[in-house]
Amino acid sequence: MSSIVIDDQTLKGLLKEALIEVLQERPGLLRDMLSDAVEDIGLTRAIKEGESTAEVSKGAVMKALE
Repeated sequence: MSSIVIDDQTLKGLLKEALIEVLQERPGLLRDMLSDAVEDIGLTRAIKEGESTAEVSKGAVMKALE
């Protein structure tokens, strides 16, 4: 089995070309990835905030949802 040796600049250029091609062919992909990242950040913050607040009963939650 043979191996391929590639220098950093060539690899960087190939990755750049591939990324540009993906973004041109699938323009919504970047938007979707950013949207998912923002949702994940928000969920993480909500979980951390919830860990430092007082617990409430299931009944209180259900009442608030009604």
